Amino acid sequence: MREIRDRNPILLIHGIWDRQEIFNTMSTYLSEEGWRVYSLNLIPNDGSAKLEVLAQQVAQYIKENLPPEKPFDLVGFSMGGLVSRYYVQRLGGIERVQRFITISSPHQGTYTAYATWLDGYVQMRPKSDFLQDLDRDVKMLEGINFTSIWTPLDAMIIPANSSQMPIGKEVIINVLFHHLMVSDPKSLNVIREALLAPLKIPEQKTSKT
Repeated sequence: MREIRDRNPILLIHGIWDRQEIFNTMSTYLSEEGWRVYSLNLIPNDGSAKLEVLAQQVAQYIKENLPPEKPFDLVGFSMGGLVSRYYVQRLGGIERVQRFITISSPHQGTYTAYATWLDGYVQMRPKSDFLQDLDRDVKMLEGINFTSIWTPLDAMIIPANSSQMPIGKEVIINVLFHHLMVSDPKSLNVIREALLAPLKIPEQKTSKT
């Protein structure tokens, strides 16, 4: 299917130990549905780098590869959801991102992050300084279309409901494994619907006379 011009380009951000190839199924699906899809490899991908360092890579990739000033939609999987949140909330992404989707991302931390003391893992622990900092102004995401998708069967994000957020739309689907969340037809359908959702209309400030 040809690219549909009035649709935003989409940037996909992978998770820990992954590469952009994990999105092959999703990229093909979205491309066939009419979107232009971008992705990149975060380096390193093993949790040894702080998440803000990876977010800087996202910002640089956007600067070099996406059309200047054009709005786009952002999809982050697992750790990539937190990296994406940092880009949106701390690196100016809120000015360009119109639809933001996270898939099985540990917004409230995951106990599997206690496996090692690597910087990225520490930041993904429950109540980490990194997560608490992002939560202080999480309400800024109310200004864009934000969707959190997760599965209660997730054995990587523990507890699975740490993917919940106090704002935006939440979609829970029964997918058996963490990594299948980026290729299962149920997930792809939910992502498609979120990307087609009408944008929020900014609230107009009223003036007193």
